[in-house]
Amino acid sequence: MSIISQTKDSVSHHDQLTTSLSANYTGVVAFIAVANEGSFSKAADRLGIGRSAVSRSVRKLEEQLGARLFLRTTRSTTITGEGELFYENCRPGVERILQALEEMRDLREGPPQGQLKISATQGFGRKVVAPLLAEFRAHYPTVTLELLLEERAVDLVTDRIDVAFRDGRLEDSQVIAKQLIPMRMHVCASPEYARRRGLPQSVDDLAEHACVNQRLPSGRLQCWDFKSDGHASKVTPNADIVVNDPSLVMQAILDGQGLAQLPAYQVCDALRAGTLVACLAHVAPDDRGHYLCYLSRQQLPKRIRAFIDFMTTRIRALDLDCPAMGQGPRSEPAPTSAPAAEFDVAA
Repeated sequence: MSIISQTKDSVSHHDQLTTSLSANYTGVVAFIAVANEGSFSKAADRLGIGRSAVSRSVRKLEEQLGARLFLRTTRSTTITGEGELFYENCRPGVERILQALEEMRDLREGPPQGQLKISATQGFGRKVVAPLLAEFRAHYPTVTLELLLEERAVDLVTDRIDVAFRDGRLEDSQVIAKQLIPMRMHVCASPEYARRRGLPQSVDDLAEHACVNQRLPSGRLQCWDFKSDGHASKVTPNADIVVNDPSLVMQAILDGQGLAQLPAYQVCDALRAGTLVACLAHVAPDDRGHYLCYLSRQQLPKRIRAFIDFMTTRIRALDLDCPAMGQGPRSEPAPTSAPAAEFDVAA
């Protein structure tokens, strides 16, 4: 048999199946209602339709099945042996459908419940999202959570992701991206490194410094973003240390191993505490924004809406932006390895 004839047979079978299901569905619903209520009149009241419509639907189903399902008299309606067999076979499926309808109604009208699958980058997931999950669960104990930390931009449909946290918007017109916080990038080092090696005064000075960088899932090294005189640029500095986890980048610079460019949400606490200092603020890139992404505003399950509202409120209250804190020198260029006295490392 040719592929074309197989395709035609498949389409024909699909059409027959669709027609059969469409024709039988009304009859099965009417049959179940009569079997449960014990009469056509009560079944009609239960379904909210006329008695004659119920009778016609059951009669048509009997014709399709080639079997008598009820014995009807002017005074009573009795299910036949074939009807009892058909009822027992249909009931589990009908109950599953009714249960599914109830669960969907609960999702829309009852408290949030069900499973929520969340994606976040490693740095943001560990620093911001994970610490808030316990509080969310305390508010919504019937919602189960799965948090996946990965650097790649996930496909919300293919990966079955309900909510994604991403640095910048996802490149998908079907995705709704809600900005949570600014996302400025800071080049940082420890005060000890600044005293020992000084801080760079220009992007070119990075070549004279120890740098810590991150290996991306693609295998490439992370580019550092800058902007000077209105022109954006990307630089991949020579790195003394390369890791594939932003928390390890952070630890390396806290230990005085070199410079790294990291988002504000990751370094803001350390800048405020003085355990890190920032530099090259005059060539910092534009704010990319950090976004919460999901697929649709229409018919959004309550668990997703509750999670979006909760995370938006809590994350915005964390004060994760530090645009001008802990900055190194920004005025006149100075030698790359300037003495510590020239830098306010405790600012």
